[in-house]
Amino acid sequence: MTIEIRPLKTIEEYRALGPLQQEAWQHNAADFVPDHVLLTVQKNGGAVLGAFESSSKGEGERLVGFAFGFVGLTHDGRIKHCSHMVGVLPAYQNQNVGYRLKLAQRKRVLAQGINLITWTFDPLESRNARLNFHKLGVTCNTYLRNLYGSMRGGLNVGLPSDRFQVDWHISSARVTERLRDDWAGHSLAALQVEGAAILNLARPGEPPCQAHPIEGERLLIQIPARFQAVKAADMELARAWRTHTRELFEAAFAAGYTAIDLLFEKGTSCYLLEKGWSPRRGKQK
Repeated sequence: MTIEIRPLKTIEEYRALGPLQQEAWQHNAADFVPDHVLLTVQKNGGAVLGAFESSSKGEGERLVGFAFGFVGLTHDGRIKHCSHMVGVLPAYQNQNVGYRLKLAQRKRVLAQGINLITWTFDPLESRNARLNFHKLGVTCNTYLRNLYGSMRGGLNVGLPSDRFQVDWHISSARVTERLRDDWAGHSLAALQVEGAAILNLARPGEPPCQAHPIEGERLLIQIPARFQAVKAADMELARAWRTHTRELFEAAFAAGYTAIDLLFEKGTSCYLLEKGWSPRRGKQK
């Protein structure tokens, strides 16, 4: 499989993003970002990148993934890039296509002299969290309750649209280190030996509960390893996870903790949070 990541060029390529949004995100047509908006964003400092698979039979290219973002401002007026949407067709997921799209986005934004990219995502989606935190090196201390209200998309139906807003400091030494092929990262087992407790350890199918206080330099918050499967099997349990983790993250962030990693080991997904972390400290152990 040969896939090229590049900016969209023709109106036909922009129009192809409609069906791709529908398949990747299970969106209704009313929720599509229109092709004319995407084109205008691209021409005015934003980035609309496509992942194109080349046909081995010389039949041209197929759009299999995309990333869409635009220039924005932080709350204190600094320029940033707001990454609004990344999607990959189901058949091409888990093949590093999304990761390559984010790397291409980073390269383009760095070339503009911008050092921060932000986006939002559902903190209970473990696979996305693993990409964002463990592979890309984002951090988060902002929890947004029901950001988009009731959503119609298939992946989002039935629960409040709570979101993390993550910060990707793309020129930092921390992110550069994460992007190296030889970066090993944290071990969940080792962190527990060092005293970082899982605040809410739960067995599959059981409702979560808080067993430890929010204290110490580092702590761990568990999320479902496969949240969509939990939703499909037991919506009440999914709601319990949403409410429970909402309260934990909000309390931890208010107490000065920042989420800095997502660890997945032996079927258990946990966020690692550290107290007093900041981009200027760049604290790593």
